[in-house]
Amino acid sequence: MALCISVRSAAAGSPPLVFDQPLIVIGRSASSDVRLPDPSVSQRHATVRQRGRDYIVLDEGSTNGTFVGPVQLARGSPRVLRPGDLIRVGRVWLEVDIDPAAAPSTIQSTKELALRLVSGALSADGAPAVPFVSTEDGDRRLELKEFHHAYVIGRSPRCDLPLQDDDCSRRHVEVERVGSDVMVRDLGSKNGSELDGQRVVDEQRWLPGQVLHVGQSRLLLSDPLHEVLRELESSQDEVVTDDVAPPDEDVDEPGEPDRPQKRGKSAAAEPGAAPGGVAIRPEAELAAPARRRASWGTVDVLVAVFALAVLGVSVAGLLWLMRS
Repeated sequence: MALCISVRSAAAGSPPLVFDQPLIVIGRSASSDVRLPDPSVSQRHATVRQRGRDYIVLDEGSTNGTFVGPVQLARGSPRVLRPGDLIRVGRVWLEVDIDPAAAPSTIQSTKELALRLVSGALSADGAPAVPFVSTEDGDRRLELKEFHHAYVIGRSPRCDLPLQDDDCSRRHVEVERVGSDVMVRDLGSKNGSELDGQRVVDEQRWLPGQVLHVGQSRLLLSDPLHEVLRELESSQDEVVTDDVAPPDEDVDEPGEPDRPQKRGKSAAAEPGAAPGGVAIRPEAELAAPARRRASWGTVDVLVAVFALAVLGVSVAGLLWLMRS
């Protein structure tokens, strides 16, 4: 039985992570199964564990707590997950689903998710958001925007990065993003390729700062994502002081068929809620106690009857004076 976890608040277009293992760690550290590079997420924030045919989620003593819907989990108090449940860790919302037929993700998928999240944040700030290959003089540049896409470098004008170099083959090398790595392959070029003086044989990992020689050209790899990712993973937990609203689920995209309502109930009323859970109630629910207090009790009825009697006597007296 496979558990699917999707990030709802970012990384649009990222496929869900699929797990069939008994323990899934959610956190900010590089060793997490669901790797979320957000300072509001603790290094080891929460875990999802398989218990029989169910999956349960537990908070692991995180700084900002773990929520299932509006309910905060007490540390060590498990909650059974249902398909469609929303989990909040720090500022990040996750959606879970159960699909016995889904194929498990690879470890690279978790790395790619983390990089997509960082890339999205950098793009929003207008900063470089993807690794790129450039010539040493900076005259030509190739951004590696896609994962698992083979970018070709060579003399042919049809290459992704065409080089004006007679010693370079028409299709000289191939560069590909795989998880957090950039891999380089020689395509059987006439003069070969060298990475920091070492001949490229088969496939090699290309690290930022290393020089790739193709013909007479010198190419450099720059990766702004890795430095930001390392800083985020080593930073202190950021305390979230405001409630984080869940992603909007009620507005369908144009042309999208109506979806069944999965999450209309409060999590506090569902079976499996953690003992001692603290509910974060929306404003509409905060007004409910006042509405309930508006209902009349016995004392209220007696007071009202007495007031009406006094009013009746007063009206009768006024009419008697007018007739006199």
